[in-house]
Formats: sequence, structure tokens, C-alpha cells
Amino acid sequence: MNWRSPKLLRTAREAPYCFHCHRQNRGKVFAAHSNQQRDGKGRGIKAHDFRIAYICDDCHTIVDLGLIEGVSVRLNRAERQAIWEEAHRATIGWLIETGRLVVA
Repeated sequence: MNWRSPKLLRTAREAPYCFHCHRQNRGKVFAAHSNQQRDGKGRGIKAHDFRIAYICDDCHTIVDLGLIEGVSVRLNRAERQAIWEEAHRATIGWLIETGRLVVA
């Protein structure tokens, strides 16, 4: 069973910007789950909620489909995963540095 935290997902609304493109958050930054099986992703199952990146809807489309505004940006799977991983590390760092995620 995958770990779930609606509060952690909602906290994306508080992110100051997209942790990939750094565009200011104007209500368009969301918690994007990992697309990798190693993170709990399966057919019809999202990865664990701790494997998220706070990214904007445009960057989410790039990570999931390799598309921006319906045009292929020609990123392969490894490149898209690298974008997500970098944004994930920035997201977790921001959560801890700002006290939104506390490890007891």
C-alpha cells in the first residue's frame, strides 16, 4: 500500500514558485508524483506521496508527456526523469528548510 498525505499534496499551494522553471506560483503549482515504478508507481496507482515535486502545470506536462503546449519538446524518458528528480530534491529541501516538513 502506498503512503498517502493529502496535507503534503495541498502544501504545493504554498510553494513560492515552480521548482523546475522557477515561475512564480500563481495557483498553478501542483504536487507531481514520480512516474517510476521504484517509487510505488503502478498501473492506475500513483507513487508514494513523499515522492512528489512541486512543479507548474506546464512543467508537469513536460515531465509526463514530453510536451509543452501540445508541441513535442523531444525529451527522452531519462531527461524527463532528471527534470523531475531535480525538482523533487528542491521540493523536499524547501519543505524541510521552511519547517513545513519536520522529522521527529
